[in-house]
Amino acid sequence: MIKAVVFDFDGLIIDTESVWFEVMSDLFKEHGHELPFGMWEKCVGTGDDELYDYLEVCLKRPIDRAALQIQGKEKHALLMKGRTIRPGVTAYLEVARKKGLRIGLASSSTREWVTGFLNKFNLYEFFDCIRTADDVKNIKPDPELYLEACKCLGVAPQEAIAFEDSPNGTRAAKAAGLLCVIVPNDITRNMAFDAFDMRLNAMSEREFIALLEEVNLSIQG
Repeated sequence: MIKAVVFDFDGLIIDTESVWFEVMSDLFKEHGHELPFGMWEKCVGTGDDELYDYLEVCLKRPIDRAALQIQGKEKHALLMKGRTIRPGVTAYLEVARKKGLRIGLASSSTREWVTGFLNKFNLYEFFDCIRTADDVKNIKPDPELYLEACKCLGVAPQEAIAFEDSPNGTRAAKAAGLLCVIVPNDITRNMAFDAFDMRLNAMSEREFIALLEEVNLSIQG
């Protein structure tokens, strides 16, 4: 029986990832190089160190990562203005709360980043537990974030559903032992996903109650 749901953040609750791809692509172009989509794909749902490593390889010299990260965040913030949460997210959170499920969040981003957006969109209070890159040694695709979230929520991984938008996040959830529903966004839709339990184009296309009933029946069966 499912007792908890654990949400990813970037790309799932709000599509920050498509904007980040635009920001990083522009950064590479400013330095005279192209950012291959395959390189970006490796980093979606996890950290961006590999992107900066690749830029240094392209340039054959070190870069000021701290300065570029600040520049990137400023540009990202401008491009995110007017963006809102993905369809169906609020409804899923509201119904999960009404059903008495524990609600968690597991993100490879920093706590400051995640909570800033959650507060902006009045979603913070829905979550019983938030685990971010600040709380673990290893981010996704390592399962540590999901294991820590389940521990915090007081449930076994097999009693929780993860909602993810990226292959790296899905690998983390499945490695931790959770069921996983993928809800890809515009930038991850055509990526190759490993094992998952259900796929939605958006949470709004399927009522949470129906999804939960199907999952519970599959567990019992």
